[in-house]
Amino acid sequence: MKILSVVLGAGLCLAAGFSVAAPHGAMSTPGVRFVDVTSKAGIHFTHHSGATGKKYLPETLGSGCAFIDLDGDGWPDILLINGKDFTPTGKKWLPALYHNNHNGTFTDVTRGSGLDVEMYGMGVAVADYDNDGLPDIYITALEGDRLFHNEGHGHFRDVTAQSGIHNANFATSAAWFDYDRDGKPDLFVANYVVWSKEKDLWCSLDGASKSYCTPESYKGTSSKLFHNLGNGKFEDVTTKAGLADATGKALGVVVFDYNGDGWPDLFVSNDTQPSKLYRNNGNGTFTEEGMQAGVAYGEDGVARGAMGVDAADYDHSGRPDLLVGNFANQMLGLYHNEGKGFFVDEAPSSTVGRASLLSLTFGAFFFDFDLDGWDDIFAANGHIEPDINRIQPKVQYREPPLLFRNQGHGHFENVSNDLGPDFQKAIIARGAAYADYDRDGDLDLLINTNDGPAILLRNDGGNRNNWLTVRLIGTKCNRSALGAIVRIESALGKQWKTVHSGSSYCSQSDLALTFGLAKDSTVASLTVEWPSGTRQQFKNVVPNQFVTIDESKGMAK
Repeated sequence: MKILSVVLGAGLCLAAGFSVAAPHGAMSTPGVRFVDVTSKAGIHFTHHSGATGKKYLPETLGSGCAFIDLDGDGWPDILLINGKDFTPTGKKWLPALYHNNHNGTFTDVTRGSGLDVEMYGMGVAVADYDNDGLPDIYITALEGDRLFHNEGHGHFRDVTAQSGIHNANFATSAAWFDYDRDGKPDLFVANYVVWSKEKDLWCSLDGASKSYCTPESYKGTSSKLFHNLGNGKFEDVTTKAGLADATGKALGVVVFDYNGDGWPDLFVSNDTQPSKLYRNNGNGTFTEEGMQAGVAYGEDGVARGAMGVDAADYDHSGRPDLLVGNFANQMLGLYHNEGKGFFVDEAPSSTVGRASLLSLTFGAFFFDFDLDGWDDIFAANGHIEPDINRIQPKVQYREPPLLFRNQGHGHFENVSNDLGPDFQKAIIARGAAYADYDRDGDLDLLINTNDGPAILLRNDGGNRNNWLTVRLIGTKCNRSALGAIVRIESALGKQWKTVHSGSSYCSQSDLALTFGLAKDSTVASLTVEWPSGTRQQFKNVVPNQFVTIDESKGMAK
């Protein structure tokens, strides 16, 4: 028997000459609101953790969610991952698949989809792994991950066994990326700790009653990299690629080219262990550089409880920066890319750090909610210990999300209380994703809560500014265009975004790229840099439209 008195101390392409517009100060779109339309949209889903009072570790972590365009119609559909009972009760708990009806509502198409499989699901990653034109789904689960092939017409087939993918670990987040640029998406899976119901440990906050153990109580386990061999087959190349790490306790992963050499790198957020930054060597191997890059620890030199992650060029420097969700009393990590492989955490000296100090952040990402051309920060929060307020009076179990508006020049303002009452509700958030589900130009939010209802927040008013949404179809490179970069130039300046799977926590946002244009009336130049080396350029693109660009055929509206 082991008693812990500590209070869960940790949670579970370069371009020179980028112009930077002046900071735009006070909120330019004060009318933006996020409205809870979950029930109105036809989403009726409640996550089930399987909790019965035994305080099993997985019960605290919740599950993810995804926006996925199932049929290529340009309207994002929704997938919500679910848990299940640890001891069968006779009731089945399934994930939920919702098809977008093109009118602001969704239809539950789970039954008969092939995804109607009971599993203790954790995370989800989406990409067209076999380049047949339909996005496939990978779901991480306690009893073993599953790969579902999209057969078309809303039907999926479990192809895990024949794929060669075997990951029966405590997996969390996952991401598809073409690490060797051979045109076939590969898969990285973040694994957490060595845990089983039979070997669950007894921990306590007060020395009397059982509480959830910290991950420090359990041994770590290596994440995995599966190389896509083609013909639906994968090979475990974790060790060969230099990614084996038995001390890892991974909860999040983001794919980004942090040094601008054209090869996709990985940042893996570890819980109570140093986070890892893996540089892609371009020869099938990676080199870990987290410590020298300044992203392995917090500013105090201690490993944090790192969870959700994302990357974007938030200050228009031409280099991608890192966002990391952390445990309560640790604040968000906002790592600015200084170039030459080095990052500096700007959160401790900014509004972002002060406002997020007491929050426990799972889902986290950059997105431009008001379409002013500057990526903002969203953090989905919620503690893991229901009794935490009894031990730490300033920390709550249910917490409202946070949204930091980018003011330019690296400055952010906390606008969480300006976005309407629905946004301010305290919840137990876990996975989170974004997409323009109603195709009105602005980006909406999807949140999966732990042992609670999913929440769909519609963005009302973000589209008062102009915008452009770009969806890419690869032909020479991978079909999902993972790793492709879109660069635009308008009066506002230069912006760029990369198509990437994964990010946030156990979740997947839409693969389409949305650019905010403020009041700009035209996009003077739009350039696509494909992983295959192909380069396309388009002039004088009209804003406020959805465009699809095929690597071989060019642009179509």
